[in-house]
Amino acid sequence: MQSKTPYWRLSGFYFFYFATLGGFLPFWSLYLKECSFNAAEIGELTACMVGTKIIAPNLWGWIADQTGKSLRVIRMASFFAMVLFAGFLYQQSFQWFAFVTVSFSFFWNAALPQFEAATLHHLKAEPHRYSHIRLWGSIGFIVTVLGVGYLLDLYSIKLLPYLIVSLLASIWLISLLTPEVSTAKASQAAVRIWQIVKQPEIIAFLLVYMLLQAAHGPYYVFFSIYLKQQGYSSSMIGMLWSLGAGAEIIVFICMRQLLKFVSLRRILLVSALLSVLRWLMIAWYADNLYILLGAQVLHAATFGTAHVAAIHLVQSYFGQHHQGKGQALYSSFSFGLGGMLGGLYSGYAWDVYGGHWVYSFAAILSALAYIIAVIWVGKGKAFCHQ
Repeated sequence: MQSKTPYWRLSGFYFFYFATLGGFLPFWSLYLKECSFNAAEIGELTACMVGTKIIAPNLWGWIADQTGKSLRVIRMASFFAMVLFAGFLYQQSFQWFAFVTVSFSFFWNAALPQFEAATLHHLKAEPHRYSHIRLWGSIGFIVTVLGVGYLLDLYSIKLLPYLIVSLLASIWLISLLTPEVSTAKASQAAVRIWQIVKQPEIIAFLLVYMLLQAAHGPYYVFFSIYLKQQGYSSSMIGMLWSLGAGAEIIVFICMRQLLKFVSLRRILLVSALLSVLRWLMIAWYADNLYILLGAQVLHAATFGTAHVAAIHLVQSYFGQHHQGKGQALYSSFSFGLGGMLGGLYSGYAWDVYGGHWVYSFAAILSALAYIIAVIWVGKGKAFCHQ
C-alpha cells in the first residue's frame, strides 16, 4: 500500500468489527435459546436488530455526506453501541431485550456503511485494493469464532454478553486511531440522489441484494441451532462458521485479479446461482459433514464475491458525492430489509416446517434474485455521477 493510505488502521477496524460479529452472529441465537426464548421470539429479536438497518444507515449516511466527516459518525456510533449492548446484562425479559436490541443496533448498524465509504475515499483511484483491506475482517471473524466456540465449550453461554461488550470496545478504540478523510459534501453534487435511485437498474440491484440477504436469514439466525439439532458441538459449529469466513479470505485475496478479467455482472450472477446450491445442500444434507463443509466453502460466493461486487457497483452508481448515502442505501435494502424479512420468515416457519423447508425457501429466494439480475442488472453502462 502507498504510505498515504492508512492500510493497517483501516484493516484494523475491519478486523475488530468482524471479530465482534464473529462473537455475536454464530452464538447469539444459542444465548437467546438459553434465555428461554422460543424460535418465533428469536426471529423477532433478530428482525428488530437488522430492521434498524432500514433507517439507521440512511440517517447516518445523510449526516456523513452533509458534514463530510464519516469518522466522527463512526466513532460516536461505535461508542454508543458498546454502552447500550451492556443493557443485555440488566434483565432478560423479551420486552427489555427488544428495547436494548433496537437501541444498540441503531448505532451498531451506522458504523460499517460509513466505514466502507471512508475506505473507498482513502483508496481514491485504487478501489481494487478494497478487498485486500476487507479480508482482515474475515480473519478477525475466524479468530473470534474459534476462540468463543472454545470458551463456550469450557464455560457457560452466559459469558457471551461480556465477551461482546469487550469486542465492541475494541471497535471504538480502533476508530479513534483511524484518520478522518476529507470528502466532497453532498451540496456540491451536480446530480441529486433521487435521480440515481429511480433508475431501473438501481432498483433491480437493490431488490436482488435484498433477496440474497433474505435468503441468508435462516443461516444467520438458526444455523447454529440447526447444527446443534444435528449433534454438532459448539467448537465444531465455530469451525464451520470460520470455514465460511476462511473461504471469504481466499476471495478477497484473489478479487483484485479476478476483477481484471470478469465483469461485475458475471460475478453477481454466478454468486446468486451458487447461493441456490448452497441453501439446498444445507437444507437436505446437513447431517453429512463433507457436504456441509462444501456448503460452507460456498460462503465465498454467497457473501464474499456478491458483497465485493456490490461495493464496486455502489461506487460506480453513486459517485463520490453520494457515496455515504449509496453505501447506506445498499446496507438498508440488503442487510436491513432483506435481513429483517429473513429473520421473520425463518423464525415463524422454523418450528412449523423445520429447517429443511426453511432453507429450501431460501434457495427459492436466491433463484428469484438470479432471474432479476439476469434481466436488469449490469447490462447497460454503469452510472457514474461525480
